[in-house]
Amino acid sequence: MPQQRPTMAGDALLEELAARNLIHDHTDRESLVERLGRITPLYCGFDPTADSLHIGNLQSILLLARFQEAGHRPFALVGGATGMIGDPSGKSEERQFLEPALLDANREAIGAQLSSFLRFDDSSSGAKLVDNRSWTESVGVLEFLRDVGKYSTVNTMLAKDSVKSRLEREEGISFTEFSYMLLQANDFLELHRTHGVDLQVAGSDQWGNITAGVDLVRRRTSDTVHGLTAPLIVRSDGTKFGKSEGGNIWLSADRTSPYRMYQYFLNVADDDVESMLLRLTLMSVAECRAVAADHGVAPSAREGQRRLAAEVTDLVHGPEVTEQVKHAARVLFGAPLAEVDDMTLAVLSAEIPTTTLAGSAVLGQDPAGLFVELALARSKGQVRKNASGHYVNQVSLAERGGEPLSADELLHDRYLLLRKGKNGHHLVVLEG
Repeated sequence: MPQQRPTMAGDALLEELAARNLIHDHTDRESLVERLGRITPLYCGFDPTADSLHIGNLQSILLLARFQEAGHRPFALVGGATGMIGDPSGKSEERQFLEPALLDANREAIGAQLSSFLRFDDSSSGAKLVDNRSWTESVGVLEFLRDVGKYSTVNTMLAKDSVKSRLEREEGISFTEFSYMLLQANDFLELHRTHGVDLQVAGSDQWGNITAGVDLVRRRTSDTVHGLTAPLIVRSDGTKFGKSEGGNIWLSADRTSPYRMYQYFLNVADDDVESMLLRLTLMSVAECRAVAADHGVAPSAREGQRRLAAEVTDLVHGPEVTEQVKHAARVLFGAPLAEVDDMTLAVLSAEIPTTTLAGSAVLGQDPAGLFVELALARSKGQVRKNASGHYVNQVSLAERGGEPLSADELLHDRYLLLRKGKNGHHLVVLEG
């Protein structure tokens, strides 16, 4: 039976990835192109050291998705075994170990996230979720040293950037972290043997681990397998995004709200717009470049950032949530409140100071007193003196006069939006 062919030729796929700046290192191109002429099982690993992936992982997730769209079969490895150790690549210090029960919960949460980006089905390109603990946990130390350690030299391991960078630091690297490379190499061998996986993809900090796996597979089976890495998504200071680093943009709405994610991309530097459109969205290369070109004509309008923020938030949270986020942002900049739905106000409640009060503490009360109670003003006299700078539902106190607050003013029967000056927003929610 002839082998099935993918929907995109191997050289065309690599050219597409190169156009998106998604190639940093790869094994022999000619051999890789030949392999990609047939449906190729490939994998990328994600350690469950937190209950969510982050923006730094999104590029790798979409890399799997791009190969799947081209007709290849992605394997998403959520490393219950390697997660117990932690990858030293790009880390300045050793990770804290996690208990197996927490790793299991994290793995389940990450698996659910991956299912929103990859197509898991029984087709020839259907994705599969695997856990390296299933084949690592039962392996004894002596067996591992004999079957994996024997085929890797310490000289080679010491030459890997992930190890060298740690050896240069005073605290060095533990033997536990040093062994991570061998565990990941063994993953490649296991997936190659059991599922025919012939390609590993990842960020560029994984190149040393990938080549260790390529070498182990060659030494143990005489087969040729491949690796490909993409440049890391980094912050403006050059540091990579990571679960153990501070200030991450998480893919989980519980960790990073969709509003905050949208605002993050709305504020990226002009020079980063085209690169992030190409690497973090599913827009075509031509469309990404067209948006970036239009943005370059009038960068102050920030249309490139708006498109980037919308596309990424759509991918992660869905178009409906993105619309609510965009509307919530417009409200803070003066969009008419008559257009605001209940969900938009719920989005706002998570992003601006919000206080829940009994109806009797609000209705029939002097609005100046409410500003004082919520620490938006020092005294009622101060509010009255600057009545034009204090607003209830976008109407200044100077315009509404001294009338007490009424139920007719409530948004969706329970909200009031207060504002002092241009940016001092506070949302009041009535109980019940």
